[in-house]
Amino acid sequence: MIYHVVTPADWSARPEEPYAPVSLAEEGFVHCSPDEPTTLAVVNAFYRTASRPLLVLVLDEDRIDARTEWEAAVPSPPPGVPEGTLFPHVFGPIERDAVDRVLEVVWDEAGQAAGTTEAG
Repeated sequence: MIYHVVTPADWSARPEEPYAPVSLAEEGFVHCSPDEPTTLAVVNAFYRTASRPLLVLVLDEDRIDARTEWEAAVPSPPPGVPEGTLFPHVFGPIERDAVDRVLEVVWDEAGQAAGTTEAG
């Protein structure tokens, strides 16, 4: 399983089509993380000011038709993620049936992503 952070509005837009975030058009791939702890570090580094709630798609890599490459973070991984950690990048839209679960980020009192729970 690989993980992708998304707002509810972006996830629910065009539900009849494969999921294709802005990063796919702008950067050529969909950013993903290899596990939940890395995903939480990504949220804390890049999404702390994003609108809430914030969702995490748990994707079954075997059900994604697009090419997925595991690549190093450029210029470096976010704080709390070890050097050398590889991140899955999906080079195409993600079929909605590749989503195994949808989680919601749980925030602590300090505004840090502290975990996830099943999205309601």
